Amino acid sequence: MLLYQKPTHPAALGSRERAMEGKLSSVAKKFAPSPIQELSHLAQRCNAINLAEGFPDFPAPPHIKDAAVSAINSDFNQYRHVQGICDQLAFIMKRTHGLNVDPLTDVAICCGQTEAFAAAIFAVIDRGDEVVLFDPCYETYEGCITMAGGIPVYVALDPPQWTLDPDKLMKSFTSKTKAIVLNSPHNPTGKVFSREELEVIAEACGKWDCLAITDEVYEYITFNNQKHVSIATLPGMQERTIITSSLSKTFSVTGWRIGWAIAPASAASAIRNIHVKITDSAPAPFQEAALTALRSPSEYFEILRRQEYQLKRDVSVKLLTSVGFRIQFQPQGSFFLFAELPKNCLLSDVEYVKELIKQAGVVVVPGRGFFHTESSLDQPSEENCSYQKRYIRVAFCKSDATLTTAAQKFGELMNAGGCPKLHY
Repeated sequence: MLLYQKPTHPAALGSRERAMEGKLSSVAKKFAPSPIQELSHLAQRCNAINLAEGFPDFPAPPHIKDAAVSAINSDFNQYRHVQGICDQLAFIMKRTHGLNVDPLTDVAICCGQTEAFAAAIFAVIDRGDEVVLFDPCYETYEGCITMAGGIPVYVALDPPQWTLDPDKLMKSFTSKTKAIVLNSPHNPTGKVFSREELEVIAEACGKWDCLAITDEVYEYITFNNQKHVSIATLPGMQERTIITSSLSKTFSVTGWRIGWAIAPASAASAIRNIHVKITDSAPAPFQEAALTALRSPSEYFEILRRQEYQLKRDVSVKLLTSVGFRIQFQPQGSFFLFAELPKNCLLSDVEYVKELIKQAGVVVVPGRGFFHTESSLDQPSEENCSYQKRYIRVAFCKSDATLTTAAQKFGELMNAGGCPKLHY
């Protein structure tokens, strides 16, 4: 079983494959399959419980499924731009954040947040530009920056509370810094950046004349009265912020691929142009359904937050702590737990995940894939970054039945010390 597979070495390929290998671009040669997706595919093949990939395994809300079916039956099946989405997003931004957004110029509809983010990077990053990211970090960001010719610069959040050190952040900015990427609520830790931390980030952006590119897909999934604050609401930040988000997480439709970017008109126009050149339009019937989703009553979002995901978080924390995991930081948002392996477990995160699949039929994600020590500003020693091999990420966006079965599997597997036995 391979985790974090590297690109195949040319010597291991047949002659025809070697010929094609030689034609690949330098960018393509740097990329390997997504470890998270590979684990998800492995779960499918092995009929294992998938707590790796962040997609719900329970039904999407009936009212938006009905809207999608209605749109298909009404023959909204060709290239399409649904301006009503832009209008509704502008209304939501004003109501929720107090931001004035022109729906005709400041919104670009894309194929999910992933494309919106990529298009945002391609719109503003030139070769040699530096982009600041927080570590640990979701895997997609670096790939987009690299494809654009940018240079990722990582600032480590301090465990176990994943706090932001203002001095480390300020030292990461240089005359080459073009942008900072901010994901809050945060994947993989579940951290919601505080207003004080946002103010530090905003200060750095102002001082160095940099952009903020945000990933706010978990904006409605926060816990214990935590509130998501978009950095665009801070003084002087709307004009230097590109917000990206999507329908996927809030409405349990990760496969529909409806997302958006909200930005000053020149940036939004550039993002829209890039989107059109790559994919032309987001799926037409799902755009129609998105309009229905975005008009959902406020009660929907409260139920999602309090009666759905907060309960699932609490159940998952209880499950993992009962079998010895250390959870010193309870997620404040998103639907992931970043759990530290039991103290007496001598396995690394990758070894643990392999044994968990073999012995229990449960798939989670090794934490080390979210860390980027080699690109960090302060280059910590091997000893100081050893914690990076001690975490796993668990997705709790699953049905009660799935979480119950996973609890049983963990319970059956764990020995008295709370760690699976390593089989060679």
